[in-house]
Amino acid sequence: MTVLVERYSGDGATWDAFGRTQQGWTHYHGYGWKSVIEQTMGHAYIPLAARNSADGVLAGILPVVRVSTRLFGRYIVSMPFLNYGGPLGSDDAVRELARFAAAMADQERAKLLELRSAVELPVDLPVSHRKITVVLPLAPGGDVETAWKGLGTKLRAQVKRPQKEGVVVRFGREQVDRFFEVFARHMRDLGTPTLPRAFFRAIADQFGEAAWFGCAYLGDRPIAAGAGFRWGDEFEMTWASALTEHNRIAPNMALYWAFIERAVREGVRRFNFGRCTPGGGTHRFKRQWGGLDEPLWWYQHVPGGGAAATPSPDDSAYSWGPRIWKKLPLPLATALGPRIVRGIP
Repeated sequence: MTVLVERYSGDGATWDAFGRTQQGWTHYHGYGWKSVIEQTMGHAYIPLAARNSADGVLAGILPVVRVSTRLFGRYIVSMPFLNYGGPLGSDDAVRELARFAAAMADQERAKLLELRSAVELPVDLPVSHRKITVVLPLAPGGDVETAWKGLGTKLRAQVKRPQKEGVVVRFGREQVDRFFEVFARHMRDLGTPTLPRAFFRAIADQFGEAAWFGCAYLGDRPIAAGAGFRWGDEFEMTWASALTEHNRIAPNMALYWAFIERAVREGVRRFNFGRCTPGGGTHRFKRQWGGLDEPLWWYQHVPGGGAAATPSPDDSAYSWGPRIWKKLPLPLATALGPRIVRGIP
């Protein structure tokens, strides 16, 4: 059946109801991201819909965002600042949505179209596996004891260490600002601009219980923090940070276990540790929990041909940035970071 692509003009509930029935649906396909992206990052969120030409029935959806800044140029991404996106629906709808997005990138002279999918897609586009994720299957039925024993003796000892030092983990909407304190400092220390505080506040307001914010405290001070999303039977730890001066007691171990324990109690079956670079230190940290690698299917189209990628500190053209950023006073880095990172999807 022929499908036609248009800019979606329906309501968010209809969009989400369709998306949740499709293979590859993730939290990041949700229509609620429109207000978060537009209000806090200043980019245009463009929802695309494929409909059957005969009856107008919805056959596919694709959320794309036009990321455009003077510093880095223009990119079309689904979804920027996040790990998943990409078209959902019938094979014909997915192909037509990808073609439409590629034509949009051509017309707007974007540097790159990138469709970040959780699953392989039936599209004729080059795919990048430069990032992967690690997924840990969880014990069914809320069986925390089985999950705990599954960690193994060595890993359990690493979790107990910060707990013996008095580290406790707290969850809730009220943790957003404390999360950001740790996150912003951690990003400065890595030499990377931070996302804005308003971005995380908007996430908490928009998504409620689906967005988990947790902080590990030593006394009354947050020393590690994480945030992520629950959808279906999966949870993804999208952001996690820890203060380096507390590495000796490894608060991030207590933090991750608290998130895993909560996921088990709430019936989650897949704990997704979030994206990382294969073979890197973050990858090794995530693998130690017993999870398995899964590729990320990031499909790309470069208008005019050739090769392109989203901006990265790993690029030689930007390698000077982290060296300078690490030396900035924290208040200055926190104030300037969002102005820069909004162009790094």
